Amino acid sequence: MPRTRVKICGLTRPDDALAAAAAGADAIGLVFYAQSPRAVDAAQARSVLALLPPFVTSVGLFVDADPAFVRGVLAEVPLDLLQFHGAEPPDYCAAFGRPWIKALRVRPGLDLARAYLDYDGAAALLLDTYRPGVPGGTGQSFDWGLIPEALAPSIVLAGGLDPDNVAEAIRRVGPWAVDVSGGVEAARGIKDPAKIAAFMNGVRDGDRSR
Repeated sequence: MPRTRVKICGLTRPDDALAAAAAGADAIGLVFYAQSPRAVDAAQARSVLALLPPFVTSVGLFVDADPAFVRGVLAEVPLDLLQFHGAEPPDYCAAFGRPWIKALRVRPGLDLARAYLDYDGAAALLLDTYRPGVPGGTGQSFDWGLIPEALAPSIVLAGGLDPDNVAEAIRRVGPWAVDVSGGVEAARGIKDPAKIAAFMNGVRDGDRSR
C-alpha cells in the first residue's frame, strides 16, 4: 500500500516552508488569490521557495485568474504545479505548460465520475468542501461518502482536515494525497510547526491502519 502524500497549503513565510519540509511534506502550496487571507505576491512566494529543499513540490493556487496574471506569476516564481480552484475549464487549465490539479467543491449532485473524465488532463482532482461564495479554505469537511470508491485512490482530499481527523479520513477514503491549510495554523497564514508534525503523525497512523 503506497503511503499517503501530503501538501501543506497557504504558506506565507519561509520558516513555514522549512517546517513543512522537515516534517516530511511532499508539497507546499502558495495562494495567488488576493481575496484569501493566505494570499502571497510574487516576491513573498520567491522568498518561501528560496529555502525549500529539493524534492518538495511547489504548487501555485489560482481562482478564475486572468491568463495574463497566471503567466506573469510563472515568469517570476518557479512553480512546479498549478492548482485551479474556480470554474476553470480543462482547456484553460492546460494552457500554461505546467502539470495541474483541478479542485472541485463537493456537494450532493456533483457528478465526480463525469468531472474525472472532463478533466482527464489533470495530474489529479482535489476534492474540497462546498460553501457558497467561498472557493476553498473553509475549514469544514464534507461527506466523504460522496466520493466514488473507484476514484478515491487517485484524488487529493482536502476540506477541514486537521491532526485529529486525518487518520480517519485516510482510513475511510484511501486518497492518494491529503491537503491541509487551516488545520495546521496558529493564525491565518501562519503555520504552527507542532500542528504540522502532529498532522504528519496522523497521516502515518492512517496509513498503518489502511
